[in-house]
Amino acid sequence: MAFLKGAFNRKYQFVTPPECATANRLNFLLCMKTSLLMLALLLVWPVSSFDSATTSAQTAGQSFTLSSDAGTHVLTFFSDEIAEVSFFPEGRSAADYRDSEAVVMSPQAVAVRRLSDDGLHQFITSGLTVTFREDSGRFSFYYQGRPLLREQGGFQLEENEESFRVDFLISEYEALMGGGSRALGMNRRGHRLELYNRAHYGYETRSDLINFTLPVVMSSNRYLLHFDNPTTGWLDLDSQNDHTIGFEAFSGRKTYQVVAGETWADIMQNYTRLTGLQPLPPRWALGNFSSRFGYRNQQEVLDTIRLFREKEVPVDAVIIDLYWFGPEMFGYMGTLDWDRENWPDPAAMVQELEEMDVRTVLITEPFILSTSGRWDEAVSENVLVADSLGNPATWDFFFGNTSLVNITKPEAADWFWGIYRNLMETYGIHGWWGDLGEPEVHPDWVMHHIGRAREVHNIYGHRWGQMVHEGHLRDFPDMRPFNLMRAGYAGSQRFGMIPWTGDVSRNWGGLKPQPEIALQMGMQGLAYIHSDLGGFAWPNKDPELYVRWMQYGVFQPVYRPHAQDDVPSEPVFWDEDTINLSRTAIGLRYRLMPYIYTMAFENSTTGMPLMRPLFFEEPDNFQLFHIANSYLFGPDLLVAPVLREGAEFVTLHAPATANWYELHTGEKAEGGSSHQVATVEDRIPVFARGGSVIAMADLAQSMNTYSVGHLTLHYFHCGAAENGRTLIYHDDGLTRDAHNRGMYEKLHVHRTQEQGRVYLTFETERGAQAGELEGFSDLSLQLRNFSAAPAAITLDGAAVPFTFDATTRTVSVARFGLNGTTRTLEIRM
Repeated sequence: MAFLKGAFNRKYQFVTPPECATANRLNFLLCMKTSLLMLALLLVWPVSSFDSATTSAQTAGQSFTLSSDAGTHVLTFFSDEIAEVSFFPEGRSAADYRDSEAVVMSPQAVAVRRLSDDGLHQFITSGLTVTFREDSGRFSFYYQGRPLLREQGGFQLEENEESFRVDFLISEYEALMGGGSRALGMNRRGHRLELYNRAHYGYETRSDLINFTLPVVMSSNRYLLHFDNPTTGWLDLDSQNDHTIGFEAFSGRKTYQVVAGETWADIMQNYTRLTGLQPLPPRWALGNFSSRFGYRNQQEVLDTIRLFREKEVPVDAVIIDLYWFGPEMFGYMGTLDWDRENWPDPAAMVQELEEMDVRTVLITEPFILSTSGRWDEAVSENVLVADSLGNPATWDFFFGNTSLVNITKPEAADWFWGIYRNLMETYGIHGWWGDLGEPEVHPDWVMHHIGRAREVHNIYGHRWGQMVHEGHLRDFPDMRPFNLMRAGYAGSQRFGMIPWTGDVSRNWGGLKPQPEIALQMGMQGLAYIHSDLGGFAWPNKDPELYVRWMQYGVFQPVYRPHAQDDVPSEPVFWDEDTINLSRTAIGLRYRLMPYIYTMAFENSTTGMPLMRPLFFEEPDNFQLFHIANSYLFGPDLLVAPVLREGAEFVTLHAPATANWYELHTGEKAEGGSSHQVATVEDRIPVFARGGSVIAMADLAQSMNTYSVGHLTLHYFHCGAAENGRTLIYHDDGLTRDAHNRGMYEKLHVHRTQEQGRVYLTFETERGAQAGELEGFSDLSLQLRNFSAAPAAITLDGAAVPFTFDATTRTVSVARFGLNGTTRTLEIRM
């Protein structure tokens, strides 16, 4: 732990209490309490002992310029819970560096109290306190008196004064997360992570790097550290066991931000305020996809979707892989125009798919092969990356001899977007898949508009996503884009990016790390990370694996089976048992859409991820920082996917904040303990929070026929649950920024318990511009976990009929209307 060494000499020193030096994780919390008590006492020193006058710190708005022997430091408070430090070596200023690729927040008005004395400066807000020592040029950070971390030696420059490293001293027992998409275990402390976006084909239980590398660290000590530099480098999470976090970069900005908060929800909100919120995606993007590598022709696409409809398996979109612009994998990438021999009338195909309530998504890549139909145009328009002589750079990779769109050049981005716009306007394409955007092969000698490959590599996908996002804003301002991207950067969520976990192996080893990857990325802002359901790589046909992956997919942000086509990814091509089990899983996904869509709305307004680790519930329970095989899906569903072949039981870790009830049977899992839950064939274990209300819609075959006109609300009664409120959000699922434009309806359900009675109050809130939007009309209620039939149930004082099933402990209340008014249901025990 970090401490003030003494109130009298006012010098900061990180020390460890002797009783904590040998502590194990079981007594860590006791040591933490002891340490915090000592810190609280040490912080009480007389303010008058400081001289507020200083000549070494200058204030400019929310920024403070500080000098040290090493150079100039600028401390900026974005809020009382977000602070930024920038370092400028002698002779350098902000004008020498590019603007941040990640940060979009402007500094807010913050009350900062500055105390200075003998080269020690303190900057105190209602949340963060930052200290700076002139002699070492070293910053330390505290949150409401609790030590977070401190620089160890400041920024250290290499001889070329471009490459640098900055290290931070942390406590002995912190768990560390972050660094992007990797399979390393939830606690990534002890690893040295390369920051270079790269694919990993066919990975299983471990992968050091999967497409997204993010310079972000999160700590069990409840802070987030973002290194604001996108160049390639390294992130060291105490790999030498010396209690340090280190960041190394080859060049660029010497800036980082520390994000703190009282809760993990606060930290998520603060970080997404800093780097941008994810726009609400179209609702159809949360439904089922038909996707494979890949459909070879127009007829195959139409026949596949007809089979979905024939077998009554819900589906909302079809994704067409690279064969749409060429008959084979090699030689055609970059053509980005229809191969008319196999796709004779794409406009008619898209129209017929729309008539079946299915959207069309096309793959695109930023590589332009020298053999493609677009090469001459790209060269003449000067939109490709260059070699040292300024000529179009070319190199060989898997698909052929290639160059790359110079995405950071405005003219090149405009040219590239023009292709997208034409496909949307001419053929009615609904969404985009951006593949290979790491970029997959990217020689270091390649020159981009803004620098060498290593300076652009990690933001290439980010800038590509920005191009698609801003193009939609400009040319299709009312339309929510669908933007599936394989690589990006910190803050890419604000461009609506929907990432996936790469080319995972199609076996049990590939399935096992999927929750971990999704939980980690969600905490880093990329909340729609998801896996290729069923697995992508290798021809392994395993019905049990396929079904368990499809069942897990119900409780991941995006439901998209996808695979190499030697084994079908679509459920309709499997045996009847597998089809039936998959249909059940997909049906549950669609019935849960009111809950899922409300989660998506919450993410768009607060930054809370859809999949949440258990320690969000119990931030002081250190053991939970190692768990990924149980997680929260939204605020009220606890999920324990089946990740092992032939598993008869799974371990459910139930947070102590509630009791939990199995979604289908009502079986109770007491909070604060682990449970061995028997598996069944047709679902994975999912438990609802005691006291929660889970909304389900009637089954639909697509989002075009989805309705909230009638909802079934499942109330999971628990006498120990506190009073609370549930929100159910609805809009048309298509219009951009519908909520801020008043084009929505909300249903608020208030829950109170007192003296043997339960009250459920239903109140609708309709936006001023909702117009003809369908609203919440009728409700049916399933009251779960009742040991006996209620004495009476009334609605606004009038008795309503109900039935009681003693076997399932469920009370069923007859359907009733809302009528646009506030209604109260009273349940008398």
